[in-house]
Amino acid sequence: MLRPKIPTMPQPTGLVTPPAVVEPTTLIKHSPQAPAPAPVVSPTQVPARPTVQLTPGAVIALVGSGTAVVLVVGAVLVSMLLAVAITGASVAICALVIRSLITSEGKRR
Repeated sequence: MLRPKIPTMPQPTGLVTPPAVVEPTTLIKHSPQAPAPAPVVSPTQVPARPTVQLTPGAVIALVGSGTAVVLVVGAVLVSMLLAVAITGASVAICALVIRSLITSEGKRR
């Protein structure tokens, strides 16, 4: 009566792919080559690196986007703090009402 019924599946319903045929490969041994020596850089030479150049427009865009991020994060944090404060106040008010109901019920009897 309470035995689970296990479904029987005589044949698979999904696509069945035949096993892949693996062909043997031959190994070719190479003779090891010595690594090329690294170029010597004197202390007076500086390797060429790309320099970052900030235009006035890029600086304004960076400052604007940074300000926007700070304002958004600040607004989210303040709203979360406000939600916690409102929840705490409402729980405190509920506790006072329940306590006054319990004490007034006890005095009536």
